[in-house]
Amino acid sequence: MEDLTYTTFAGDRLVATGDLSATLTALKREFERDASASLVTIVDQTGRQVDFDLKGSLDEALERHGVSQRKPGPGRPRLGVVSREVSLLPRQWDWLADQPGGASGTLRRLVDQAAESETAAVRTRRQAAATGRAMTILAGNLENFEEAYRALERRDEPRFASLIGGWPSDVRDYLTRLARAVFGSDGAGA
Repeated sequence: MEDLTYTTFAGDRLVATGDLSATLTALKREFERDASASLVTIVDQTGRQVDFDLKGSLDEALERHGVSQRKPGPGRPRLGVVSREVSLLPRQWDWLADQPGGASGTLRRLVDQAAESETAAVRTRRQAAATGRAMTILAGNLENFEEAYRALERRDEPRFASLIGGWPSDVRDYLTRLARAVFGSDGAGA
């Protein structure tokens, strides 16, 4: 599975795009520059908004979110896992318990295998949903939003590009980049 990337906006101005470390660094810098700024961070792969706890120093914020600037010592690496509830039948738990690496390791491997074997249609549908979520967050109140959303759903790249053409450039460029996989283009026409 690919590593997550994040994009942060202050209003309609792009602040940063990158991995978690780069994002937190830019976010912390922007927050310290203007604590009243309306900062929005989106996970590029999902289109979902995320919030980060920026209290304390940059090193403390990085550590709190699983990004350590220190060299790892002996022991297990910090994986950045998120715990959530999973409901399975007893026989499924029994099977998982017998697998190398236990239930968590087996579930991670199964999810990774499933993600790698996704069809192009499934990837395109997932990217369209992610682009739509990001578009709603960043441009839900902009002119032509609803029509642009419909054009995205219909995979109508020329119409989509035309409708978002008047949007703030950073927002337009970001959404165009996200939509490339939806339209199956390099984005040159958008």
